[in-house]
Amino acid sequence: MKFGVVVFPGSNCDEDMVYTLSHIMQQETVKLWHNDQDLKGCDAIVLPGGFSYGDYLRSGAIARFSPIMEKVAEHAAKGGFVLGICNGFQVLCEAGLLPGALLHNTSRKFACKNVYIKAVNNDSILTNSVPKSKALKIPIAHGEGNYFADAKTLKALNDNNQVLFRYCDENANISDEANPNGSLENIAGVCNATKNVFGMMPHPERAADAELFNEDGKSLFESIIKSFVTA
Repeated sequence: MKFGVVVFPGSNCDEDMVYTLSHIMQQETVKLWHNDQDLKGCDAIVLPGGFSYGDYLRSGAIARFSPIMEKVAEHAAKGGFVLGICNGFQVLCEAGLLPGALLHNTSRKFACKNVYIKAVNNDSILTNSVPKSKALKIPIAHGEGNYFADAKTLKALNDNNQVLFRYCDENANISDEANPNGSLENIAGVCNATKNVFGMMPHPERAADAELFNEDGKSLFESIIKSFVTA
């Protein structure tokens, strides 16, 4: 399969993602500049982390108007796979491709550390190879990772099995103490109603290499590839 990694002015995790997809997962991977209006035949589109447009206004609020986002939206509307990590998650929410919004961390501080998350739904392209009982150690690096949705949206997310990950402790227990940013119900990742657009704040691409002594994020990429191979 072929992955496209979108690069906005201010993206700084694009190389991490390209390295993981191309070298670790051995997949064809190309970069897509934000002014491009061609997805170059990619099967899967990834919006990486960073500080697109310097995070002016709100994180992702300007990037959602980049020319390529029109093509990303068209790709998603046709059922194409889209994944946003950290700033990419923020962009997808700003673009209306995912429900909810990312607010400032309740600590009002930038959080950069390893956290634990658990899959609460392994019936998706992103999570089918992720055991629900395991706590995954995945890094975060964000100042606006506090997931928020109104009561109606939150109920729909839970009813439709759209919540993918929740923050937990190393024993996979979900608690307020394990929540690094104040996200509602410890939510760390969600998908859209048709389950082809995904967003999460933690960085699985930074936890997929044996040289980093942490490969907990690799199962997410294995899930994606498995889904396409068996489709």
